[in-house]
Amino acid sequence: MEFRIECRALTDAVIWAARVLPNRSTVPLLGGLLLEAEGGRLRISGLDYEASACIEVDAEIVRPGKALVMGRRLVDVGRVLPDGVVECVVEGSRFSMIGGSARFGLSMLPLDDYPTLPDLPPVLGEVDAEELADAVAQVSVAAGWDDSLPTLTGVRLALDGDRMTLAATDRYRFAVRTLTWKPVTEDVSADVLVSARRLSEITRSFDRSGACRLALDGGSVGFEQGGAQSTVRLLDGRLPRHDRLFAMTDPVSAVADWEELAGSVARVAVVAEGGSPLQLTFSDGSLLLQAGYEDDVASQRLGVELVGADEMTVAFDPVYLSNALSSFHAPVVRLDLMGPGQRAMITGWPSREDALGQATPPVHQHLLMSVKPLA
Repeated sequence: MEFRIECRALTDAVIWAARVLPNRSTVPLLGGLLLEAEGGRLRISGLDYEASACIEVDAEIVRPGKALVMGRRLVDVGRVLPDGVVECVVEGSRFSMIGGSARFGLSMLPLDDYPTLPDLPPVLGEVDAEELADAVAQVSVAAGWDDSLPTLTGVRLALDGDRMTLAATDRYRFAVRTLTWKPVTEDVSADVLVSARRLSEITRSFDRSGACRLALDGGSVGFEQGGAQSTVRLLDGRLPRHDRLFAMTDPVSAVADWEELAGSVARVAVVAEGGSPLQLTFSDGSLLLQAGYEDDVASQRLGVELVGADEMTVAFDPVYLSNALSSFHAPVVRLDLMGPGQRAMITGWPSREDALGQATPPVHQHLLMSVKPLA
């Protein structure tokens, strides 16, 4: 095998494919990237037992062929090669890369036992890549990271006609985001669970300027955009339904500027250590944020509008509250509060008037459990 390619194109493609490689594996072959050169295209693919990635880029193919090279080393070499054309050639049992006056020789892995890349499942439709990436980022903050509870590490992906719903929960918070997409048929329906970490990796790698195709079957979900495609094995189990949990009767509602509130929470939370809560005291048209204990304390006051009560005091885990607020992009947020130690719903709105006057749930909702306020 021998080909020539621009260094930047090669490095970007290698980095993109290498993101699915396992950090540690008892199977050394899974640390490799498969390079296939043929017909003016270089195909680079990698996989482990949960996910796969494959990308094609233009290259000048001198001699077609295949090579399996350690992916991390290939990434490292690509990052230090000088700009310009890179010549890559298989010489015996070595994969050589020459760029300018720099030359690298990399050992190759045996091809015979390398697993076959899984096929892309049937395509069900397409969705705006930027909107999907934003939606995944908004809900994945609520997913769990405890591998002993694998179901809670997933994002629910539900399809109902042209409506897509993403949801995640770790039992203490629950985020939901809805968006529209373009199914191939009007009766498309599915309800599956995808690893939040894997889904975030894939959507962050999207080219935000276009659409991506969504593919799905009973065992995996796939995404394809341009010359790149990824698959992820589905998780077992299902997340609890959020409908009843999100139904809140006669809450006390607080409306605030999103940027001001998010910034204040991040600022005051700096002293919240040892599991201490961040307390929110609403009264007289203002919100007092307090955190800390003994000599290390912080507070800040900002203006809010409170509807449904003259005053209220609640408290939250500062990390959970900060993560929830950071997932919003709207100018205004509304906190619907049921009281200390009870549920609280955060939603984003285009204006204070909309937040105070509209009852229709927005496309992004984030539910938190409040905790015991400061003594």
